[in-house]
Amino acid sequence: MNDEALLFDCEGATLVGVLSRTDRPATTGVLILVGGPQTRVGSHRQFALLARALAAGGVPTLRFDFRGMGDSEGEAAGFEAVDDDIATALDAFQRACPALHRFVLWGLCDAASAALLYWRRRRDKRIVGLALLNPWVRSEAGHDRALLRHYYLDRLCQPAFWRKLFGGGLAWRSALGEAWLRFRRVRRSGATTPSGTPSAFRDEMAAALQQFDGAILVVIAGNDLTGLEFADWGTTTAWRQRPMVRWHDIAGEDHTFSSAAGRDAVSTLTLDWARTLEAPR
Repeated sequence: MNDEALLFDCEGATLVGVLSRTDRPATTGVLILVGGPQTRVGSHRQFALLARALAAGGVPTLRFDFRGMGDSEGEAAGFEAVDDDIATALDAFQRACPALHRFVLWGLCDAASAALLYWRRRRDKRIVGLALLNPWVRSEAGHDRALLRHYYLDRLCQPAFWRKLFGGGLAWRSALGEAWLRFRRVRRSGATTPSGTPSAFRDEMAAALQQFDGAILVVIAGNDLTGLEFADWGTTTAWRQRPMVRWHDIAGEDHTFSSAAGRDAVSTLTLDWARTLEAPR
């Protein structure tokens, strides 16, 4: 396994990536998409370590900076407007590794959302897998519902909460009042699904999940409200029941799987899953 810089053009801007090659031949590669205000290295070097672990396991991997981020030129755009960046990165990946003709899009948070939006809009036949970690489907009602279900309900079941509440704990009384306000907001929203008020990007994501006929890997961190909100939103759709969908919950982990155990678990899950997508020789 070795890393090398990869430069490629997107709408007149030079994008910068790092390609982790393998010594063994492969037909399937992983393109790591970077979400939020991050670069190709990732929080606590998450993406760099993941790419190298995948390459060491025989899966070539490219990670890159979107336009306007990190070392890439151009103007930054939100996750809903990076389709061209993804398409040009896939083209550059394929030029650098001509044997590759099958690709996985791997994304955390809104990068997972970007992966779904890209496939929905482009229907790129090279995409055979989507690895989605704590995908972003944020809505006010959905966020409130996730807090009520996964935070406040848990507190209500703890004897310490009630001891502090009746012992005059103002902070706990305030938390209970906030929970009640969130509950009323959810009731007033009249939402028919946990996602709350419909929005264009969530509708596109839902359509992609229903229509994508490749493999899907979902990894949800147990201590992350973003991932838990997606899990609640995702339970209403039939796509989870398909045999090509693998769903993993990792208890105790935060949004970026920042512990060594969480990071290693994500690498192992991704590598084992990606290997199953390698085309027969």
